[in-house]
Amino acid sequence: MALISPVLLQRFDIPGPRYTSYPTADRFAPDPEGHALVAALEQRAQDGAPAPLSLYVHVPFCESVCYYCGCNKVITKDHGKAQDYLHYLELEGRLVAGHMERAGGGRAVVAQLHLGGGSPTFLSDADLSRLVTTLRTQFAFQDGAECSIEVDPRTVDATRLAHLRALGFNRISFGVQDFDPTVQAAVHRVQSYAQVASLMEDARALRFDSINVDLIYGLPHQDATSFQRTLEQVTTLHPDRIALYAYAHLPARFKPQRRINARALPGAELKLQMLDLAIRKFLEHGYEYIGMDHFALPEDQLAQVKRNGQLQRNFQGYHANPGADLVGLGVSAISQVGRAYSQNVKTLAAYYAALDAGKLPVERGLTLNEDDLVRRDVIMRLMCQGRLNFEMLERCYGIQFENYFEDALQRVREFEAFDLVTRTPAGLEVSKAGWFLVRAIAMAFDKYLWQHADHHRFSKVL
Repeated sequence: MALISPVLLQRFDIPGPRYTSYPTADRFAPDPEGHALVAALEQRAQDGAPAPLSLYVHVPFCESVCYYCGCNKVITKDHGKAQDYLHYLELEGRLVAGHMERAGGGRAVVAQLHLGGGSPTFLSDADLSRLVTTLRTQFAFQDGAECSIEVDPRTVDATRLAHLRALGFNRISFGVQDFDPTVQAAVHRVQSYAQVASLMEDARALRFDSINVDLIYGLPHQDATSFQRTLEQVTTLHPDRIALYAYAHLPARFKPQRRINARALPGAELKLQMLDLAIRKFLEHGYEYIGMDHFALPEDQLAQVKRNGQLQRNFQGYHANPGADLVGLGVSAISQVGRAYSQNVKTLAAYYAALDAGKLPVERGLTLNEDDLVRRDVIMRLMCQGRLNFEMLERCYGIQFENYFEDALQRVREFEAFDLVTRTPAGLEVSKAGWFLVRAIAMAFDKYLWQHADHHRFSKVL
């Protein structure tokens, strides 16, 4: 028996945002001087003792292209390009830290660091040492700060993993996607199960706090039989966390996807079957469903904060750092500081030119209004805790919840009719089955989505 009815999955598998933010990034407006970010950084410093920062650094380089990828990336085998990029990352970090220091905040404290890409392990050991040393000079890292890095298994060995551990990285994420050779060839990312298994063993010996594996369902040539084999192999590896993403085929937006044969892609019904297989397999092997695409073993920090009602979400996905502002460094990186969002320029040329001019390399941003703040809180509570307490929200924002969200609650009734959401004496609670469709439920409260009726530009929620 399926964990959730396939009929309901098909009914509510609609296009919608991932809600790593609200308002979503497509609502950002041009802000080439970065005014919103500067004001937010300075305000943050003036607030006295703000919560520690989350810090994200985007490393865009990859040696070869994975055809499914929609990330901002630069494909090159010239590792010398990293030297220029590291220089400009240092300039950007100095500007960002300087805005907080000049406002009287001293060096900003960092509780989380995440290196993403691209492939951060495109950088050499010396490059990574240089980057980490720079960041630790510009920011004050907490003792025991969470430091994570995305790893392409094809670019590391046991010695490189040991170097990452020595630099202070305590969480690591391996990009696997699928172990089937036919699927790997079709997406131009070939790596063996034995290779990943060996690296997992090395990482455990080095005592990384948490090891994650990324998987994708909906890739060309995947079917229930082949994906079941991959699931068996992944659960044998027993990573602490698993991120299971649905492939969204958007070749008009992402050029590498044009190399994928669309006729080889599994249909919607098969994708839902693979999703059901994965959920069942992970739960059978003791994983807890965190939400959206994420699973974790019960002892993992992510599972613990989910159980304690302290799960958080930002542009890097789910995390465990409550109240943290996020500062993003590098091309296309996004920051969320106070009530301001900002995103950097997306090309190396524009990034370098802005920093050469002594400016933050911001392209666009947004300062949230009061309605945005209310709806952000509601949507993030749904995405992270799966429940709303009307009275508490009324006290926080001076609203009468059922009047303020009359239209949204009307939309929620469809989910209530299928027992995906339940009205409680306190407010609303997402059911166990509804948790798999939480993106669709959160959409009911998205004012911009319904004002413009343009949600079809997003990928589907499953």
